[in-house]
Amino acid sequence: MLFKILLIVALSLELFATGFPMYYYNIKSSKKQKQEFIKILLPLVEKSNGKVLLERRFVQDFFLKAQKNSFRGLDEKSLRRLIHLYRKYKIHNLFNAEEYLKKIDIVPVSLAIAQGAIESGWAKSRFILEANNIFGQWTYTGKGLVPTDRAEGKTHTLRIYKTLQGSVDSYVLNLNRNNAYKALRDLRENAHKNGTIFNGLMASKAMIKYSQRGGEYVKLLDSIITSNNLLYYDYESSLRNSL
Repeated sequence: MLFKILLIVALSLELFATGFPMYYYNIKSSKKQKQEFIKILLPLVEKSNGKVLLERRFVQDFFLKAQKNSFRGLDEKSLRRLIHLYRKYKIHNLFNAEEYLKKIDIVPVSLAIAQGAIESGWAKSRFILEANNIFGQWTYTGKGLVPTDRAEGKTHTLRIYKTLQGSVDSYVLNLNRNNAYKALRDLRENAHKNGTIFNGLMASKAMIKYSQRGGEYVKLLDSIITSNNLLYYDYESSLRNSL
């Protein structure tokens, strides 16, 4: 009986654990810790992108079949799934394939890692330690952490996530549907049309609205991407997804 109680407690602690694994914070070398940061965050970003790719492929298959049959006899289950994506990504026209494909696409891995590093202070900020919030995302629901530097009269709080994966999923969705990042989606679409890999240095140019630091934030992103050789992960991801 005691064993079962201890097991339940252990599972509960794991379920609601916040921040990176404890061993990460015991690493003394800054270089080693940054390498470990990438190693921990990388699979989370890849998993989020993998989910998006499945949605993208569904959309491609749906419209291929629908157009072939002149949108007659649509499968009810597939249509329900399309409506779900229509709402999730804030699509304006239910049957506009181009709009879906512009929004439902992967985020460069290098960009996600660099932004994660900045926004979480390499996983040491209060927001990740207390709320699993890697990317500093806000909420206006009233349920969240109040930023210590929040200006008087502001009501936003930092969103709380049950898991680190939830934070990454939310970040990817934010870049894919928020009007503030339309420029990123335009650049990504153009890269596809030109047959080029959309990487973090291309994407960073559209991140000027992500932070109040504006252009300085973009420079910092570029510096982290280049100094940590993060572009490698964009090309690796592109190669893997093309197979």
